Formats: sequence, structure tokens, C-alpha cells
Amino acid sequence: MSIHAESFEKSEFYDELITSKGNARAYARKLISYLKKLDKEELDQRQQAADLAIKQMGVTFRVYTEEEGSIDRAWPFDIIPRMIQKKEWDQIELGLKQRVEALNLFIDDLYHAQRIVKDKVFPPEVLAESVNFRKQCMGIDPPLGIWAHVCGSDLVRHSDGQVYVLEDNLRVPSGVSYMLENRHVTKRVFPELFETYSPLPVNTYPGDLLDTLTSLSPRPGDNPEIVVLTPGIYNSAYFEHAYLAQQMGCELVEGRDLIVQDDDCVYMQNVEGLSRVDVIYRRIDDLFIDPEAFHPDSILGVPGLLRAWKTGKVALANAPGAGVADDKVVYSYVPEIIRYYLDQEPLVPNVPTWRCMDADSLDYVLEHLQELVVKPANESGGYGMLVGPASTRAEREEFAKLVQADPRNYIAQPTLGISTVPTLARGGLLEPRHVDLRPFILSGKTTRVTTGGLTRVALRKGSLVVNSSQGGGSKDTWIIDS
Repeated sequence: MSIHAESFEKSEFYDELITSKGNARAYARKLISYLKKLDKEELDQRQQAADLAIKQMGVTFRVYTEEEGSIDRAWPFDIIPRMIQKKEWDQIELGLKQRVEALNLFIDDLYHAQRIVKDKVFPPEVLAESVNFRKQCMGIDPPLGIWAHVCGSDLVRHSDGQVYVLEDNLRVPSGVSYMLENRHVTKRVFPELFETYSPLPVNTYPGDLLDTLTSLSPRPGDNPEIVVLTPGIYNSAYFEHAYLAQQMGCELVEGRDLIVQDDDCVYMQNVEGLSRVDVIYRRIDDLFIDPEAFHPDSILGVPGLLRAWKTGKVALANAPGAGVADDKVVYSYVPEIIRYYLDQEPLVPNVPTWRCMDADSLDYVLEHLQELVVKPANESGGYGMLVGPASTRAEREEFAKLVQADPRNYIAQPTLGISTVPTLARGGLLEPRHVDLRPFILSGKTTRVTTGGLTRVALRKGSLVVNSSQGGGSKDTWIIDS
């Protein structure tokens, strides 16, 4: 069966490739024309080839279930790429750089003079109740004044065509390895499309990350010792930790492989003895990186690591304490943060947000739970939130109790008409599925933004949940100059 025009389902939402009238957008015409020439069997074969390639390359993610415990699953991938025009992306890139610059200034201020609090732009009670503010980091000056060296900001496009920042991830953002592997797989499945289009490359990321980490070294030189610190093989993002270490040519280490000596330097233990470590790209949460400074029973971290970082003998990326800005209540203040530190208007807007800690907003949220998406301040992966339109009365009643018991911990946002992209469904049809986008921003001596990012797609029809742990998948993202 051929893929005819009627096989491209029209969507009530903004579709990245198809107009509201069911026609291909100008920049996607060649792609859509190409797809229409493929019959059901060939499309299925391409998808199967992609699935097989992913298994052969060992691209996995780890999930936890009550029935099976911790298991590895093949990375879910859809072969139809998402396209964004470069002229639009250039503006988004500027907005992301602006945002990360302001957030780094904000974090640095909170661990020093706290001017933004004293000037009554940022409420002291929000800081006082922040679960990711680390008093142990007060007064510390990280290299280059940067706290969040790797940031993943999630973007969504509303039905009006406007792109919004949905949230920021500044602790240990993940997903970039899948962005890179998505491109490899797409090239294998649709090599002919790369002759028609020339999407901007993403394969410079490992080198860019290495340059960023190198710029933080306390010992200037050509060959600083850089390691990737992982919690171990049972972590959900272990594939990415190993992948990035391999791509950068760095050692992948666990806490037990490192030791802090009396000179406050960090050393890596190997068969030849001890070698000094200059920069640690750590993929372990703050509270577990150093049992001397945080959780005393942590076996994942390195005793004395915070002390070594404080004295400037080692650089940590991301810096401990950066997560103070990785809070959905703080997110709601980012426009004010940009204006305060940069005296600029935000180039990429936030989603309108109600702070439940404000009495009037709380009343509104409780009265409109059926219409809103309500999120806890510090959860990730789509956990712990209420999607009002998809909820039951019992779920809303239970959630209302949670919000009333701890209003500081919740924000609410309108249910957005998140954009869609044609996605291969059963029967050879290309049906619209909701997507978001996670670009990655690297901050060192220079600031770099990936050309595109990780497009996550809700593979279930009608679902807005794109997280792989909850049934989502991903697509290759093409920034095209058209």
C-alpha cells in the first residue's frame, strides 16, 4: 500500500512538517514527497533496520519496574526526522545562550552576596525552602565563574507556532548520547535523504564537551586529566556515561577509583599507581558525591571531593549547588532573572506559570485542576505531575491535598497544544505524535549550543508524555538551511 496524501493525518495542533490544510510545509516538501513514494513494506523494513541497528550498537536505557526490577531496554526510535529551519534556530540559539548566562550569574549570586534577594526580585522564602541549595557551596568561586557547564533546556512549540522553554535541567542533564546515535541511525536508514538535505551536524558535541571541560582545568596545559564519574552500571543513564567517556577519550570512573590525598588533590587509582585528576564530569547527584560533605553513608562518591573543589585543585562539572536553579519555581522567575542580570528581555519565553505558593494563584489552580498541568518543583522524567484534562476526579482530589499541604513545591501551567511530527504507526500510516526538544548548551570559555538537540516523541497516540521511561521515544532533529 502506498503512502498517499490522505495517509498523513491532519492535526489540530501545529505540526512541524504538515500544514493545517494537510500539505507539506515548504521546507519539508522533498521529505514528504519521498515518504509518499515508499510503500508500507518498505517503511516497515526501514524501521526494522533502525531497530536492529540500535540493538547492534547497544543503545539502551535503563528502567525500573516493580515486576522486573532494573532492566535495560533498546532505545525507542522513530525514523521520520523532525525539521527546523536555521533562520528560526538562530534566534532560539541566542535565547538559550542568554538564558544560561543569566542562570549562571543567578547561581553565583546566590552563593555570594545574594543581591537579587536583597533587591527583592527573588523571594527569600523560595531560596530558604530550596531542596537543591547547598550551604556547603557558599563563597566558592568555580572556574570562570560558571556553575552549570552543561544545561539541557526543554523546548515545546504551542499550537500558535511559538516556541517556549518548558523547563531547565542544570544538575546532571542527560540525553545527548541519544541525539548523536539518532543521527547515525538515520544516516543508515535514509542515506539518500542526506543527499537532498544537508542538516547541520551534531557530531562535534563530544569534542565541544571536551573543550569545555579542558577550559576548567586548574593546571593549564595541553593534556589535563579528565574523567567521567558515574554511579555505575545500574544507573539509568550509564550508557551515556560510558558513551561520552569513550567519545572524548577519557577514563570512566566510579567513586572507588578516585582518592583525595592530604594535598587536597584528586587522584585516580590505576595499575601504574596514582595519577592526578584535573577535571571531573560528574554524573552523580550532589548529595552522593562526597560523604564527608553530604550524605555520610554514600558509597558512590569520593571522600574529600568538595574540599578539593573548594581549594581549586580540581574542577567539577556541573558544579555542586548548580541545581538551585533546576527548580520549577525558580524557572518561573527566569524572565525576571534575565532582566535583572542582563537588562534584556527574554528572547525565548517561558510557558505561563502559576506559583502555588502565591495565595491567589493557589486558589486559581485548585479551581481549575481539570484544565491545568500541575508539577512538583523538583521531580523529573514526568513523574509526580497531574495532567488535568487526562485525570479522574479522584486523582484531582488527591492532588489538591498534596498541593495544599506543600504549595511551595508545586507550579501549574496551561495544557499546551504541543506540536506534532508525523510518526510511523501501525499499518504504515504516518500519524501526528507530540514532541518536545532538548538542546544542550555548553558553557566554558565559550558558549555552544547543539544544532538541534534530542527530539523526544510521545509514541502513544494522543499522549503528551515524551519520556522514554513512560512510553516515549525519540527522533533525529534536522536544522536545515532552506
